[in-house]
Amino acid sequence: MNGAPPGLTRRRRLARAALWWERAWPALWPALCLAGAGLLVALLDLPRLLSPSAHAVLLALFAIGMVALLWRGARRLSLPAAAEADRRLERRSGLAHRPLAALVDKPAAATAEQMALWRAHVARAASQLRRLRVGWPSPGLAARDLRAVRGALVVALVAAFGIAGSDAPHRLLRAVTPGFAAAPLPAPPRVEAWITPPSYTGLAPLFLDPAGGSVSVPAGSRLSLSLTGGTGGEPVLALDDQTQPMRMLDAASFAAERDLAQGGRLAVLRDGQPLAAWDIAVVADAPPTAAFPEPPGRAGRGPMARLPWQATDDWGLAGLRAELRLRDRPDAPPLVIELPLPGGAPKTARGAHQTDLTAHPWAGLPTTARLIARDGAGQEGRSADVGFDLPEREFNHPVAKALIAIRKRLSVAPGERRWAQGELDRLSTDPGAFDNDAGVFLGIRTARHRLLRDRRPEAIEDVQALMWDLAIRLEEGATERTARALAEARQALREALERQERGEQVSREEIDRLMRELREAIDRHMQALAEEARREQAETAEPRDMQRLDRQEIERRADQLREAMRENRTEDARRELAELERMLEQLQAGRPERGQSRERNAQQRQRGQQQMGALQDMVQRQGKLLDNSHQRAGEAVEPRRPGQPPQQQQRNRPQSRQQQQQQQPGTPQQESEQRGLDRRQQDALRRALGELMQQFGDLTGDIPAPLSEADQAMREAGRALGEGRDGEARGAQQRAIEALQEGGREMSRQMARQFGPMGEESGEEGEGDQDGQGNAETGQDRNGRDSARRGEEGRDPLGRRTREGPAGSDEGSDVAVPDEAEASRTRAIQEELRRRGGDRSRPQPELDYIDRLLRRF
Repeated sequence: MNGAPPGLTRRRRLARAALWWERAWPALWPALCLAGAGLLVALLDLPRLLSPSAHAVLLALFAIGMVALLWRGARRLSLPAAAEADRRLERRSGLAHRPLAALVDKPAAATAEQMALWRAHVARAASQLRRLRVGWPSPGLAARDLRAVRGALVVALVAAFGIAGSDAPHRLLRAVTPGFAAAPLPAPPRVEAWITPPSYTGLAPLFLDPAGGSVSVPAGSRLSLSLTGGTGGEPVLALDDQTQPMRMLDAASFAAERDLAQGGRLAVLRDGQPLAAWDIAVVADAPPTAAFPEPPGRAGRGPMARLPWQATDDWGLAGLRAELRLRDRPDAPPLVIELPLPGGAPKTARGAHQTDLTAHPWAGLPTTARLIARDGAGQEGRSADVGFDLPEREFNHPVAKALIAIRKRLSVAPGERRWAQGELDRLSTDPGAFDNDAGVFLGIRTARHRLLRDRRPEAIEDVQALMWDLAIRLEEGATERTARALAEARQALREALERQERGEQVSREEIDRLMRELREAIDRHMQALAEEARREQAETAEPRDMQRLDRQEIERRADQLREAMRENRTEDARRELAELERMLEQLQAGRPERGQSRERNAQQRQRGQQQMGALQDMVQRQGKLLDNSHQRAGEAVEPRRPGQPPQQQQRNRPQSRQQQQQQQPGTPQQESEQRGLDRRQQDALRRALGELMQQFGDLTGDIPAPLSEADQAMREAGRALGEGRDGEARGAQQRAIEALQEGGREMSRQMARQFGPMGEESGEEGEGDQDGQGNAETGQDRNGRDSARRGEEGRDPLGRRTREGPAGSDEGSDVAVPDEAEASRTRAIQEELRRRGGDRSRPQPELDYIDRLLRRF
């Protein structure tokens, strides 16, 4: 081709390809859209939601549609000719007069002039081909896809690829392979069985071996069994000749449960064939046993009844009680006493229970006791009957003795109402025998008329309760009863405060109720004190402490206590309660003693002081043991600041050479010998504390709770010393000292409530007498003056008139006598000295000085 530019052949090929693309893209567009939609469905894993059949149908429809659209497009598709490619190049390049045709065309005439002209024309056409270009294909889909479906499909495919992520190939494969798999083989049968013993046994569930075997289980156990897999009919559970159909859970799962009351051959059967089998042996639960290791009776010399007991059970005890029956009236309902057991359902336990039954109508009568133990299965075991006389309270007042005798007679023979009426009539005819007490007279007449008018059996018990109250009133007076009620109200308030400290919610209504009960108890007690003072013909109408104690101060303290409890200020509430109790204890301790028991109270007070002295000696001995434990540890303990806990004491302060030598630990053998000696001393000290607790209980009828805590701490200290654990022994010994000191304060308060304030008797021996200041046995001081007579005149040892004198004032005296606030301050100082004396980590000179102060004052 003459005059053709270079690259024309390549441009013609590109032009033909562009023409083919412009024709193929519109023809293949429907099939490509269908393929994009199928790819989108596959990437979204939608075919997985279809059943295998529906999936196959969807694939078939997709294939048919693709084939149809491709066939339709292929029929419309044809290859472009060379002339069409030249026309496209000329149009896209903007060439006029078809220059590409001039290159291959020839003139019709061949004259010289014509050929020259033709060559000029070809040269001009060839010069135009230098700007020849193909251009981009333009299929024109915008005119056919007016809604831009192709763009939306591309965006959806990009999002689908992002969702599928690395799982895209697997999804594409799942989309073209329907899940026509062969039906799975049925799973082999699987049997799971376990036996749950009764909860009271404490045993874990027992899983049975599917291969079979023999097991032994307690009676009352429960069998649970499940069966999964296998084919055939519904399975059954067989125990010997008893069968039970299993409950269907689904098409291939079954379950069954049953209680095992008896043993035998246990099997799971399906279509008569055993799937699993076991030999079950059921062990019967033996009933518990109970017995009295020693005869019951009175607890020492006190009024408490002591019930020793022991009980056993093969799986554990659930409860124990004692039933008391009246020997002379066995048909009467028994008196049931629940006996506490150690925690954790023990299999074997023993102990001794003490209870006060002096207020029961059977007190002083022969009874028959029986122990009844109960296990977790509800079975009961009974002990042999043991007879003993129920302890009773001793009464000295003749009318009180007579009322108690009538009460006991009605317990044995309730039908003897006529005799009891006659005895009550005889007592009511002599009011002088009970000091013309109108309340006692009305009570006796009320009891008499109740016996006459009320024929119900319950009336006997009501009359007996009334006669007991009358006897207590005659023996103790109204003051003791109101004091007991006041103590109960204070205890209820203390328990509510303790609940608040533990974080429990105490309602405003309960606080108001407790405070109202406390106020009423205070009012009744003060009225009883005033009545007692009037009967004793005192010079004033109120007791001495009621003169000193401002009624408004009590009201103010009670109001502050109530507000502190309402606002949950436990520290303020405890402080206000302690101050209020101190004032009430002064009120109780300041009551005048009754003339009949003054000498006896003096003797009991002297015994109490001796016991207080023994307790103080125990504190010192316990402190020495604590010092030994510190020395073995080789620790130097810095004095503890007030309020600082023992764990925060600063150790290893500078010491003198002598202290370092004393605190240097010895050889291991010497330490072991010293530790063994301390343990023996600790055990001996604990036994002495037990004897002291028994003696104080016999004296006052109550043992302070801190002494029991001290006994427990001593037991822990002895055990720790025996095992070589000095650190734990020191902590237990420190707690023992603190509990002993608190117990001493409680003993002092109890003796003050029962026998009057300490130091009021002329013959009372004080610590000051030991220093040569007085003679307790003769009742004279060093100058020979009669201190008893001086006390009756209301003067102190220096001859000054005291506020406790008959006049109740210090008129005419030019000496300032300490008032109640100063006395309270003195008591607070004494308590602080006792607390510091119990801290054995203080320097020894300081401890010696505190001991001298306590002995002195």
